[in-house]
Amino acid sequence: MTVRFFLNFFLLAGLVILGCSGAQAQARSQGKAKPLVTTIYLVRHAEKDTVNNPKDPALSAVGEVRAIALRKELARRKPVALFTTDTKRTRSTLAPLAAAVKVEPQVYNPRETTTLAQRLRQEYMGKTVVVVGHSNTLIPLIESLGGSSPVEQIGDNEYDYLFTVRITEGALPTVGVQGYGPERRLLPADKVPAVR
Repeated sequence: MTVRFFLNFFLLAGLVILGCSGAQAQARSQGKAKPLVTTIYLVRHAEKDTVNNPKDPALSAVGEVRAIALRKELARRKPVALFTTDTKRTRSTLAPLAAAVKVEPQVYNPRETTTLAQRLRQEYMGKTVVVVGHSNTLIPLIESLGGSSPVEQIGDNEYDYLFTVRITEGALPTVGVQGYGPERRLLPADKVPAVR
């Protein structure tokens, strides 16, 4: 009987210890849970061919090369959603990436940056998204997402900016910028904020 008593005592003590350490581990993991981070890549459409159809131009040969460079840059990031305006140049810029990640691009209205920003925040929290827009719509979209643009404007001949907006729960968004594709410029260090 004494042996049985000690076996039951040790079994019960072991269960209590396991239960306590499991609860402590769960409490620790809840306290140290990483907040969700949404990553949004923003790019202007690639170089356009303004000779053949100036109202809705397709990409030039250089623009097609840049679109492939965008695919190479972002396919490994595995975006779950792709957004484009309804123009040939933005759709063509996104096409190689869309084919690589097998995601159908969604068309958005570039004049409604607040609506798109709200949608990105609500539907894609913790995910990676790519948005292709225009020189006059990307900075307003960055601001609608709550970030500060690292550049004041995007010139008519500037196609190589790749903006990264990271939205972390409970923190202000961070915005980074880098060049990508052929003939990408090296951005001055003072214009490239550290991305956390």
